[in-house]
Amino acid sequence: MLREIPRGSRVIDLGCGDGRLLQKLRDEHGCKTILGVELDVEEILGAVARGVPVIHADLDEGLKEIADDAFDVAVLSQTLQQVRRPKEVLANMMRVARRALVVVPNFAHWRIRLQLAFQGRAPVTEELPYEWYDSPNLHVMSMIDFRDLARQLNIRILKELPIVRDRAVDRAWVPNLRAVSALYVLERAD
Repeated sequence: MLREIPRGSRVIDLGCGDGRLLQKLRDEHGCKTILGVELDVEEILGAVARGVPVIHADLDEGLKEIADDAFDVAVLSQTLQQVRRPKEVLANMMRVARRALVVVPNFAHWRIRLQLAFQGRAPVTEELPYEWYDSPNLHVMSMIDFRDLARQLNIRILKELPIVRDRAVDRAWVPNLRAVSALYVLERAD
């Protein structure tokens, strides 16, 4: 993910967790303006302990306090499927930054399909280790679904990097079957 963020960029991380990525961007990547947005108070405390500026906010409520184009890059990693209104969150994200990096799980991975087909139960995998009743994931999507949403919102996909065997790859054979998740590099198509 770091290679997709230009050095010195102004970066906002939506659902920043404990601020680990922002700390690395500040300390090793020359990003002087960084901001985290997080809902979980324990994670916020972790970010503060790392010296990362963070605001407590619910992404579903919007980013009203963040001005248009306030950042060069917005990051949303493994969070889009957990918000109530993913379409609005993605639109807000593109409002505050012209470029975005989004990582989403791919619920069309072959293991998930097989579990559903042969066991007839909600799948549990290494990447999605939750039982259906305990999952933070509110929405399931495939890589194809994400592409459709980006098109609806007039967002240009600059790169689609399937994550296969813990590596983001430029090309993958049948990525919607093989990728456990995908990294998207997006840009507003003004």
